[in-house]
Amino acid sequence: MRSKTVISSANLLEELQSVLAHGTVARRVETLRRVTDLFVGNAVDYSDDHIRVFDDVFQCLIEQIETSAKALLADRLAPIAAAPPQIIRTLALDDVMEVAGPVLTKSERLDETTLIEIARSKSQAHLKAISLRRVLSEALTDVLVSRGNEDVVQSTVSNPGAQLSEGSLTDLVTRAERDDDLATCIGRRPDLPRHHYLKLVAKASLSVRRKLEAAHPELAGEVPSAVQEAAQRVRAAAMTRQTEMARALVKSLHEDGRLTEFQVATFAEQGKFDEANAGLAALAGVSVETAENMMIESRTEGLMILAKVAGMQWSSVRAIIAMREKLSGGSQTDMLALRDTYEALRSSTAQQVLRFHRMQNVTPAP
Repeated sequence: MRSKTVISSANLLEELQSVLAHGTVARRVETLRRVTDLFVGNAVDYSDDHIRVFDDVFQCLIEQIETSAKALLADRLAPIAAAPPQIIRTLALDDVMEVAGPVLTKSERLDETTLIEIARSKSQAHLKAISLRRVLSEALTDVLVSRGNEDVVQSTVSNPGAQLSEGSLTDLVTRAERDDDLATCIGRRPDLPRHHYLKLVAKASLSVRRKLEAAHPELAGEVPSAVQEAAQRVRAAAMTRQTEMARALVKSLHEDGRLTEFQVATFAEQGKFDEANAGLAALAGVSVETAENMMIESRTEGLMILAKVAGMQWSSVRAIIAMREKLSGGSQTDMLALRDTYEALRSSTAQQVLRFHRMQNVTPAP
């Protein structure tokens, strides 16, 4: 087998010299096919030096040949992990999708820098091909989400191998308020953090309420409770093992008398939403669900009311607010103004507001 490969290589070398010197386009294409056959058939045996030689040959042969020949080369080289890197990059940067598509979707030879470069500069079709890759890093999905059209974004979110950053998730949940299909794609991701899922449910609930009220104005008074019940069912179904473990830990700490506001602040500083939320609920004497509702509100008043009822110092409250901002990717709030508001808030007032909040969220028995 090895001697046959050597003979084939020797014959091709003579042919290459002739083709590159004065060969027709047809001869280039035929020689390209033979070189591709030789490489694909023995790719696992070639050293890095051999691959560099093939890289140079491919680059020379694809000059002045038709698109169909380039597309065939891309199809054959894309699945090969050891494909020559420079020709792979050249194919990926091609403006014609028949050429670039297979490489952008399948080739593991494309480095992260090249993929991000293409995602930032090429067409939506190029972005769609990238979104179908087996694995997508956070840096790459950030570009796809920010620059991609509706089709690209949904394809990216539906890809189980796509890693979504906090910033992208925040943007996607906001956009999902106006796009039911996108909301469905996001909600189906098993790795969606619970605080983002709760925001998604809250925004989707508002959309559902508006649609129901428009369709059945005579039942508008019954819509809010129906939506609330549906949201509660969805929220319970979204309970993950991680959330259950976090709540169990906090419950154990609380029952043993070891749960303090400083422990809750530590959870917040570590970005542990479930633990911080459950801890705040326990110290305030409210259900975890009530605390979640107040924690995911866009305004901070609900959180400060819970903290005041729990008797927390401002330093602990600040840590929780900072966690919310970091997880949501929102703009920074004026901490000095919030501190003044919190210090001026009376515990009795916070208790009254919390009681009113509980009354508003009680679903009457059928």
